[in-house]
Amino acid sequence: MSYPKDKKQQHKKESIINALEQTLGVVTSACKIVGINRSTFYRWLEDDAEFKRDVNDISNIALDFAESKLHEQIRDNNTTATIFYLKTKGKKRGYIERQEITGADGMPNNFKIEIIDKTEDVTDK
Repeated sequence: MSYPKDKKQQHKKESIINALEQTLGVVTSACKIVGINRSTFYRWLEDDAEFKRDVNDISNIALDFAESKLHEQIRDNNTTATIFYLKTKGKKRGYIERQEITGADGMPNNFKIEIIDKTEDVTDK
């Protein structure tokens, strides 16, 4: 973290990164801790590539934390957590729900598809 702006702004940016770590990436809470407006945060995010990279790293840390909590729940035999994990990470192994669309009382729907060729040459008319 070595942001090229003035010392005060550099300190604020470093503080907001630390606050984001504490709040697991919740921008509003981090801005309140540091005492800056959300608009300032988003301006820095847009204007400073290094700051943006550091903020994105915090987002990954928060995601890693959430994933670790999910794994803890799976370890504790939480069926819902296990199913969620399989539906999201186990798709290639067939753990996916499929929706079938039917008509009233389970009867098949009759679909009609009409293809309109808009590339027709107008000089043919």
